[in-house]
Amino acid sequence: MSEYLHTALTDALGCRYPIVQTAMGWVSDANLVIASSKAGAFGFLAGATINAKQLEAEIQRVIEALGSSNFGLNFHMFQENAAQCVDLAIEYRLRAVSYGRGPDRQTIERFKKAGVLCIPTVGAVKHAIKAVELGADMITVQGGEGGGHTGGVPSTILLPQVLDAVQVPVIAAGGYSTGRGLAGALATGAAGVAMGTRFLMTKESPTPAATLERYVKVADPQKIRVTLAVDGMRHRMIENAFIDRLEKAGAFGRLRIALGSAWHWKQQTGMSLGHMLGVFAQSVKEDPGALSQTVMAANQPVLLQRSMVDGVPDEGILPCGQVASAIGELKSCQQLIDEMVLEAERCLMAINARYQAKRCQPAVPAGF
Repeated sequence: MSEYLHTALTDALGCRYPIVQTAMGWVSDANLVIASSKAGAFGFLAGATINAKQLEAEIQRVIEALGSSNFGLNFHMFQENAAQCVDLAIEYRLRAVSYGRGPDRQTIERFKKAGVLCIPTVGAVKHAIKAVELGADMITVQGGEGGGHTGGVPSTILLPQVLDAVQVPVIAAGGYSTGRGLAGALATGAAGVAMGTRFLMTKESPTPAATLERYVKVADPQKIRVTLAVDGMRHRMIENAFIDRLEKAGAFGRLRIALGSAWHWKQQTGMSLGHMLGVFAQSVKEDPGALSQTVMAANQPVLLQRSMVDGVPDEGILPCGQVASAIGELKSCQQLIDEMVLEAERCLMAINARYQAKRCQPAVPAGF
């Protein structure tokens, strides 16, 4: 391992390079985690979109291929099998878990006692501080350039703020795809970078060709924009016919679309009707006017499935970081990591060389 790329992240996660492959729904399967991990990154399995009956087998597949449990599992507490995800991560002694709306202090304590690192993803300084108070071991901070749910503050502003606010290692996400970006994040003080869109756009990605083509061909970063139409929260994705339809629909129209998607998700995942109705009832209790948003939020996996599994990009959602517009090609995970590492080392060595050259310059006598 290069001394330039040896960080608190590589020490804590046991990977060769300070690069994290994030857990993207319907994308971060066992094959992608295996490929990214073998290439030297740290991979997260997307537990939120893996059928509960298949989850343990997927975990076992990765362990068998890597010869260790040195990878992570991502999950959300609102999914019906959240308890299963917690138990499996502890049972198999996975290196880490990641989450957004995360577990409570007691669950985090269970992870810590089992030696499972907790690495939540946040998009605001206050959320980073709260996550650390609850027991997070590391923090992934995603700037507004990132895909999916994202904040409004760019990485260049948010990352330094979080670094100043917390005392745990910080991983930079949102806008990273190159060795230059990795070098810049490390120079700022991050322990590494996390990438979603860049790993989605690799040869090992399970994303159907028709959908991948949409990612590869997007050349204008303004076409990868934020919408509030899905669930009322900032959501960055590629423009498509489905989003256009949602944005043009009124409240009733959005509710009709949402309920149709929700029922389809129930059938696909085997979710009990009672659990689904419970989610809806809680939403009505908290905010009766936001029912359609809550339904859409709860059944986002099926919206992702239409594009990421069924290969119908105009009938689902296409979460995407703006960095996709600067990629334009598919590489293997190994090629991607090798090129990133080489470029990052060159950048960091150049910075160090300039610093050393300045130190070696003779002092200019006063008066000259």
